[in-house]
Amino acid sequence: MDEETAEQQADITRLLLHHIHAPFTGTLYIRGVLPVPPPAEAVRVVTGAGPGHTPDRLTAYEIPLRPDDDPVTAGDITGILRALHTGTRLYSSDSVSTVMGMTLVRVNPAAVDKTAATSDDNALTILRGVACPFTEEQPDPRLRGFLFLQQDLLRLYLDTEDIPGVIAADVRPSGAITALLAALPSLITEEERMTAAGDDPHCSRLVDLTTW
Repeated sequence: MDEETAEQQADITRLLLHHIHAPFTGTLYIRGVLPVPPPAEAVRVVTGAGPGHTPDRLTAYEIPLRPDDDPVTAGDITGILRALHTGTRLYSSDSVSTVMGMTLVRVNPAAVDKTAATSDDNALTILRGVACPFTEEQPDPRLRGFLFLQQDLLRLYLDTEDIPGVIAADVRPSGAITALLAALPSLITEEERMTAAGDDPHCSRLVDLTTW
């Protein structure tokens, strides 16, 4: 995996996290950001209305990270999503498929007139820049994406220097969060906890931490 792509996926995930409880438009929320596996350079942003978490109520939009060699930002993605959910939009059959039970739409950013940033968007940029200034030092493990599988089941997509590829870790938000976060770096490297990724193409292995 191109490290630049991995960093961009991680940065976009971090900057879109607030939309899990703040709608990006109307009643639509982000329910996941999925790291598209190589050789593609893209993210899949999963959206849904209200509290829905079941796959049949979610849509994943695959957005290239560097169309025309210009990096896509989290703000660009928010603008694209808002435009896609404004009015009626038709998609060609070759741009629509399924992934993990969700409808998957491959987006051509050049064909979308993304909406302008709102004053709240700009205020968030200012506040985030002051409270959480950018640093080149990457966390380990690094969050590359996430997906709400159920109301109380969250899948984290992580990478670490110790293991190649992306590791998915299933956790329960209702569990012992502080203890889980402290132990997470070591838990995701324990071979005995790892299983095959199943129908999830966004990771190379899966760790079940729902009962930890």
